Amino acid sequence: MPINNSPTIRQRRLARTLKDLRTEAGLKHADAAAALDCAESKMTRLENAQSGIRLLDLRTLLDLYGVTDPTTRAQLETLAKSSNQKGWWSRYSDAIASAYAAYVTVELDASEIYNVETHLVPGLLQIPDYTRALIRLQAPDASEEAVETQVNVRAERRKVLARANPLQLWVVLSESILYTQVGGPEIMQQQLRFLLDASEEPNIELQVLPRADPMNSCLYGPFVIMSFPGQYESDVVYTDSPTSTVYYEESHDVETYTTLFRRLNSAASGVNDSRTLIRTALTEMARQ
Repeated sequence: MPINNSPTIRQRRLARTLKDLRTEAGLKHADAAAALDCAESKMTRLENAQSGIRLLDLRTLLDLYGVTDPTTRAQLETLAKSSNQKGWWSRYSDAIASAYAAYVTVELDASEIYNVETHLVPGLLQIPDYTRALIRLQAPDASEEAVETQVNVRAERRKVLARANPLQLWVVLSESILYTQVGGPEIMQQQLRFLLDASEEPNIELQVLPRADPMNSCLYGPFVIMSFPGQYESDVVYTDSPTSTVYYEESHDVETYTTLFRRLNSAASGVNDSRTLIRTALTEMARQ
């Protein structure tokens, strides 16, 4: 089922992971409550992300659930400690929506992202001028300061692609995106050249779904699948619209989107052919 965006999305992820670990261990709430010497209601609150967890209690539960890998334990402890912490985006708290801040939190924690885009270049691959033009189209009344804030936020977000352990990014773009003139031909030429350069990076795989491919009929809208480094933590799916932001974490929902991504990945042109499609669009744009 969908869960609404929340500033405690990390707490939701931890709660989901603890529930999965308990279930896989074949234990009930009563067993976990006995180990913590607490009421079963406390376990219910923990697994519903209604309360945080002390590190001592977390370690006790990990022992009970048979989680012995030190890396996994450290990752879950970090997730517990950071569940309510703010990051660099807190500097923009007065200028960006809480839903956007929540997304940035998840994006920062992810080790892999699978992104399908139907109308726009994804935020992580936008050049500043494309972002400026886009914001002015989407929010024509926005002040210059508000526009520049969004540009700065995009720049901060892109750092995940160049960190010590860079985010692995897989993108499937609808070919129509290459011809949508956000900001006009000159800006689009710069943006397309940037996409070509980005596609050469070892941690970025960029594919284009040709306009004539029948799989375009399956593009209900953009979506993002986020995977995390912990071996026990399940993927999260993000979808967005002008009026709502939804995260899906239930396994059957995640599998539906994962299956769709695999189909789109297979239907889209390979990396080299996708570069050819981008170059073709760039050539046509240059003639305008």
